[in-house]
Amino acid sequence: MIWFTADQHFCHENIIKLSNRPWKDTETMNEALIALWNGCVAEEDEVYVLGDFMHKGTGQRANEILFRLNGKKYLIRGNQENYLNASDFKVEAFEWIKDYHVLSYKNAQFILFHFPILEWAHYFRKSIHCYGHIHNNDIRNEKGHIATMRDRAFNVGVDVNNYCPVSAEYLYNKAYGG
Repeated sequence: MIWFTADQHFCHENIIKLSNRPWKDTETMNEALIALWNGCVAEEDEVYVLGDFMHKGTGQRANEILFRLNGKKYLIRGNQENYLNASDFKVEAFEWIKDYHVLSYKNAQFILFHFPILEWAHYFRKSIHCYGHIHNNDIRNEKGHIATMRDRAFNVGVDVNNYCPVSAEYLYNKAYGG
C-alpha cells in the first residue's frame, strides 16, 4: 500500500502549542506519532513524507525515529529538514530524498510537493496534488481543501488527518469516486 504524510515535526516542543496537539511534551508526542504511523503502515508499504519530518533534534535522533517506523520511506524536502545536514544522519533511512515527485497510481498522477500549489503538472488531466506545510490553518473550504484547488488537492499533514498517514487509495477515491 502507498501512504502520504507530512509535518510530524518530531522533537519540536513548540509545535504542540502552535498546532494545538493533544500531548504534554515532545517525547509523548513522538511516541504517539510513531504508534499511529505503525498502526496504519505495514513493513512492506511505501510512505511518502512530504516534508517537515523533524524540526528540532539531531541526525542521530532522526535515524532512531525513522528506523522505528514501518515501511519504505521517501522524503520530499520541506522547510524544516535541518537534520539532513547533520554528520550523524544516515541518509539510507530514506529510499530517496527529493524536492518534488510525480507518482503514478492507478490511472492518475500524484503530484507530491511540501507546499500547496494552485496548479500542477497534469492539472487538466487525471491528477491529484498532495501537500503539507499549512498544518491546521483555516484556509480550507468545508471539504478540507484550499478553496481554489477544487477537489483534487489534499493536505496530507498529520494535523488534519488524525495524526496518521493517508492512503493513496483513500485520496484517489475522494478525488474520483470509487
